Amino acid sequence: MDNYLKNLEYQAIDIIRDTVFNNDVEKIVAFYSIGKDSSVLLHLFKKAFYPNKIPIKFLHIDTGWKFPEMYEFREKIANEIDLLIFKHPACLNPYKDGRNYTDIMKTQALKMSQEHFGFKIAFGGARRDEEKSRAKERIISIRDKNGYWNARKQNPEISPLYNPFYCNDTSLRVFPLSNWTELDIWKYIKEENIEIVPIYFSHKRKVKITTQNNKELLLIPQKGEKTEELNVRFRTLGCYPLTGAVRSNAKNIDEIIKELEEVQYSERITRVIDYDAKGSMEIKKQEGYF
Repeated sequence: MDNYLKNLEYQAIDIIRDTVFNNDVEKIVAFYSIGKDSSVLLHLFKKAFYPNKIPIKFLHIDTGWKFPEMYEFREKIANEIDLLIFKHPACLNPYKDGRNYTDIMKTQALKMSQEHFGFKIAFGGARRDEEKSRAKERIISIRDKNGYWNARKQNPEISPLYNPFYCNDTSLRVFPLSNWTELDIWKYIKEENIEIVPIYFSHKRKVKITTQNNKELLLIPQKGEKTEELNVRFRTLGCYPLTGAVRSNAKNIDEIIKELEEVQYSERITRVIDYDAKGSMEIKKQEGYF
């Protein structure tokens, strides 16, 4: 592993250990979305506490609309960690319920899970390079008692020392991968031989070709919709009606790395929810989104 990746790993492990050792482990969870960033975050937790068991629980906010391959992968990982699963009782349909779907099934479900499980600190795998509003996040992100985020009311982080403590009327989201890029993630996955969901690799799939802001989106079709069978892969994983694929022939990690060294746009470009309003991700984050 080169020194750059080693430094990113050391920083992330220090943040994990410092936060966990200075707080009640019963008040801490780590979000597990089943994607590549969550897989790297889980691997870092394993290394941080090896040879002991990871002392905190992981939490998956389940919408019921993940790719089948994601659920298969989750079941395998559930044998390795203490995994909690929480689902909003509304069970909305993303094809019919539009923006309400993301708000209720993800944001509101997260808030309900916090009240249900009583956690005050939640680790997440978000990275600053993904999206503009995430670039505003601190590594230790302060939220109010309702989970709301105010970018202007965050502690400065001007040194490697962080403040992993909360007050009674606040909670924390902790992002150890903040300084990583998508390319860093894939290089680390290769170096550490981390298992990931197979639909990150190129495969033939029937997709519906659409556009958003003059950008191509390859979506999973509904019954009766016109489709084309293409070689595609997914750069990011979410709910399948809202997550687009990209044209790709990258069938292994080396080919993905080579592809990413040439690409000029974030993987979030394939997330439909990011197009529903100007600044929508920042609005969602202010309301308590991941």
